[in-house]
Amino acid sequence: MAATGILGLQGDYALHLAMLEKLGAEGKIVRTLEEINSCSALIIPGGESTTMLRLLKRFNMLDGLKKLIKEGMPVFGTCAGAILLASKISNYPGQTHLDALDITVERNAYGRQVESFEADIEADLGNMGRHTIRAVFIRAPKITETQEGVESLAFFENTPVLVKKGPVLAATFHPELTDDTSIHKYFLQEVAGLL
Repeated sequence: MAATGILGLQGDYALHLAMLEKLGAEGKIVRTLEEINSCSALIIPGGESTTMLRLLKRFNMLDGLKKLIKEGMPVFGTCAGAILLASKISNYPGQTHLDALDITVERNAYGRQVESFEADIEADLGNMGRHTIRAVFIRAPKITETQEGVESLAFFENTPVLVKKGPVLAATFHPELTDDTSIHKYFLQEVAGLL
C-alpha cells in the first residue's frame, strides 16, 4: 500500500505526519505532483490558502492536483485545506481553488488570529461511532452552504465544521493540534479505506 501524502508546500504539515505515525500508518511529505501521484491519499494542511495556491501555481501543480482528486484520490483538507477544496469562497470569489467539494466557505469567518478558540464538538464518524473532539479553530473558515450529497459529520453552533462527500473530507478546525487521532483515523479507515 502506498503512503498517505501530506502536502508540504506551507503550513503545519509536520503535525499531520506525526498523527499518521501515531496511527501506525505510513505518511510522507510531498512537494511535487509526481510525489502526490505515488500516494494512496493526500492531506492538505492548514496554513495560508493564498500562499499555498501561489505555490501550487508556481510549481505547475494546480491542474494536475485537480485531476487526481477528480479521478478519485481520497483527500482530507483542514482549515486552509478546506478552503482550497471548496467549490465556492463567498468573500474571495476571485480566488482560485480546487473545486473538489460542493461547499461554500467564508475565509476567516470567526475573526482574526487573536480570536482563535477551542471547543468540544460531537462528530459522527460512521462505523467508528460518535466522538467528542476538542476542535481548535485558528482564523478558521466557516462553511456557509453545503450542496446535495455533502454529509455534515460535526457542527459548532449549528454550522458544519466537518464535512464529507465521497473520498473528500474537510474540517474547518485543526485536528492535528490535539492528541486525538480519531479524525485522521476516520479519514484513513472510513474515507480512504487504508486502515
